[in-house]
Amino acid sequence: MDIVIKVLQFILSFSLLVIIHEFGHFFFARLFGTRVEKFYLFFNPWFSLFKFKRGNTEYGLGWLPLGGYVKIAGMIDESMDTEQMKQPVKQDEFRAKPAWQRFLVMIAGVVMNVVLAVAIYIGICYTWGDTYFSNADAKWGYNFNEAGHKLGFHDGDRLVSIDGEEADDINKVVNSLIITESDRSVVVERNGRQVELILPLDELISMRQQKGYENFLLPRIPFLIDSVVNPTVAQLRKGDEIVAIDNVSGLDFAGYGQYLKAHAGVSVLLTVLREGDMLFEFKAPVSENGTLGVIRKGLALRTQKYTFLEAIPAGIQRTGKVISSYWDQLKMIVQPKTKMYEELGGFISIGSIFPSTWDWQDFWMKTAFLSIILAVMNILPIPGLDGGHAIFTFWEMISGRKVSDKVLEAAQYVGLIIILFLLLYANGNDIYRFFIK
Repeated sequence: MDIVIKVLQFILSFSLLVIIHEFGHFFFARLFGTRVEKFYLFFNPWFSLFKFKRGNTEYGLGWLPLGGYVKIAGMIDESMDTEQMKQPVKQDEFRAKPAWQRFLVMIAGVVMNVVLAVAIYIGICYTWGDTYFSNADAKWGYNFNEAGHKLGFHDGDRLVSIDGEEADDINKVVNSLIITESDRSVVVERNGRQVELILPLDELISMRQQKGYENFLLPRIPFLIDSVVNPTVAQLRKGDEIVAIDNVSGLDFAGYGQYLKAHAGVSVLLTVLREGDMLFEFKAPVSENGTLGVIRKGLALRTQKYTFLEAIPAGIQRTGKVISSYWDQLKMIVQPKTKMYEELGGFISIGSIFPSTWDWQDFWMKTAFLSIILAVMNILPIPGLDGGHAIFTFWEMISGRKVSDKVLEAAQYVGLIIILFLLLYANGNDIYRFFIK
């Protein structure tokens, strides 16, 4: 059932992104009086799952879920319909339109994907706000996983800054360590003094490739009492802190929890701090499950709430930050030293980012992110992608000279080969990682 929910979320998200993208091309083509012959969700080589015709346009659903397309009359596209280009030019064809109109038609899909991301982020900000764990609330520092220890972090370290910038949102802190093309300088507070750690790029790359960023750091949570559910520890009150069990002290809640599990079924001596200055001790039995019968007080997340008017600039700003971050990642892929090209993934990797339970906030977050990926990838100046078509048209706009159909056809073939190679490489990586490695 888990995999079904993941697949359904992926199909719904992917279909929405493709339809919005292709609608951008369709809308601007029709706005300028250009004939659109086909509008398809998914590709339909040899046959379609269903189709219908309205006006001059055939609408349909293909069987190959690798994207979608609109076939615009008089345009050299992935259909490679060169016979049409040999016919006399008609006024409702793409090639008959001025360069600025053709340019807008080409970039309209990318624009629509960015607009969709902005709309989604505005909706998220307004509906759920911006929830995060602030580094300022990690008063007891962090526990680090094996990858963190290897980089030089110690359990209990508090983050101060990364490359001179104050650390705040913990998710952004971890992302900044993953997405980097150089060494990182991290300042931590350790035992009351500040210590600088230099994190070498090769070790950060190794951590990223081995997914050491998963649970890289977890806030150290003291054993604070929220409520008591077992009368055997009725001496405890809300707000009390257990600072030692038997002769063991200096641990956080997770550490004390492990100690209790190791002493299940026996009694232990609790040392309790009350109201910050009063200490007292008492014996308490540990259940067979290794618990005391209390509910601990956790660390609170911060939530920035927005009115609808406040959500608009917040959504635009978030879109800009995500575009900038993804562009940085894309630049790193072509830099051999970062080895990010080894982490390229295809449809399995994309589908795996969705959770196994349905969460609308998470679904829309993922959809907005994928919409930005689709926009950035399509604007790349690769023949066969929107950016490739647009760059030839842009050249015509500034030079006044139209690129010949033969050059466009040759470029389209080259672009299709590049795209096919990238698809095979990315999805081959998926097969290797998920089924072989």
